[in-house]
Amino acid sequence: MFEGVNREELRYRMWKLMEESGVASFPRPVYGRIPNFVGSDSAAMRLAETELFKKAEVVKVNPDSPQRKVRELVLKAGKLLVMPTPRISEGFLLLDPRRIPSRLYSEASTISGSFRYGTKVEPSRLPEVDLVVAGSVVVNKYGERLGKGEGYSEIEYGILTEYGKLSEGVPIVTTVHDVQVVDFRIPLAPWDITVDYIFTPTRTIRCEGERRRPRGILWDYLNYDKINAIPILRELARKRLPNSK
Repeated sequence: MFEGVNREELRYRMWKLMEESGVASFPRPVYGRIPNFVGSDSAAMRLAETELFKKAEVVKVNPDSPQRKVRELVLKAGKLLVMPTPRISEGFLLLDPRRIPSRLYSEASTISGSFRYGTKVEPSRLPEVDLVVAGSVVVNKYGERLGKGEGYSEIEYGILTEYGKLSEGVPIVTTVHDVQVVDFRIPLAPWDITVDYIFTPTRTIRCEGERRRPRGILWDYLNYDKINAIPILRELARKRLPNSK
């Protein structure tokens, strides 16, 4: 059903499978999204029970719906939460649980709540990240993953790397439904990152493939429209690419 298709077709077929099998959750339809799924809270709890999570002091989590519970658990555990704004259009938010009433952690972990209770922070002033949680559309045991196809996870990774806030050894994990874990290789692009662990509602998978961690922004693969749409990229381009405007 999946193997041998190109990246975009693989995403589409996974979205279709999740919708038709009843594992997709609000917001729906999941096409074009990091898909929310039934059991996302259980997958988040499985991650939170690991030493990997417990040892981390600063956790960067994507802003998508299936990772909302992860963000709440980061705050409940007293950790600093680094959250990119959607499409990185307004940079990064820093949420400090010490400055948020505990009864509001759930609300603060939503996109709208994160703007109310978080603080916009320039990348240069963010704390160093200890753990990265990425959303995925499809992933495999080798750690190869695809997001929704717009490259924001990779750009976020590159930005934080450029500013010295994310070292190569920092683990990257994802939480997904079991059906999103496939048993074949996923074709990767030069900018793709791999994950070290996968957490589903029923399983913890330690990935066994080669770790891929592109260092910094891969400018050759970014077009002007993408750079211009993300203020942090525009600023980096001005500094590093003298002829950019």
